[in-house]
Amino acid sequence: MEAILGKYLPERSVHPCLQLIKDNGVHLKIVNERVTRHGDYRRLPDGKHIITVNATLNKYRFLITLVHEIAHLVAFEKYGRRIKPHGLEWKRTFQYLMLPFLRPEIFPSKLLPLLAIHFKNPKASSSTDARLSMALQQFDAQENDKTYVFQLPFGSVFRIYNGKLFKKGNKRVKRFECVEVKTGRVYLFQPNAEVELITS
Repeated sequence: MEAILGKYLPERSVHPCLQLIKDNGVHLKIVNERVTRHGDYRRLPDGKHIITVNATLNKYRFLITLVHEIAHLVAFEKYGRRIKPHGLEWKRTFQYLMLPFLRPEIFPSKLLPLLAIHFKNPKASSSTDARLSMALQQFDAQENDKTYVFQLPFGSVFRIYNGKLFKKGNKRVKRFECVEVKTGRVYLFQPNAEVELITS
């Protein structure tokens, strides 16, 4: 197991992650990429805890995702099943479990200040923290020829992963209002949403 985790995690985080997995009885599955999520946690009827994490994540996002999902398990076990999945109990648990990893031996020094800000009040997904997400994307393996919503000119048409077309509108506080071309419905997009530019 340690050798397998070594392929996906920063070197100095492998042993503590393995300990977290063992201590919490996690059955870890590393799966092919799912566009809509980095990982998930499920408790089966027989009581088994299954966590899946995308194999295509870079090692820093893989670590954050793995600890994020273990935090769900630990929070549910400690506080009961009625808590909100990303409520206060989960946030505190995630902060507590993540703290030993927020070190220069594990994360590059340029990520640490962004992680410190993020973990003051962790979001349901690291992708919704645009600054952290963009910083993490610098460590992705593939060449980054991606386009992000915030880079597009106002009024440009773009396509998302499921083929739907949108027209970029104004920025609200943090997100952009975009109109689905086919239906005219307005959706809010994170600035770091990856899209394909069709017409500008």
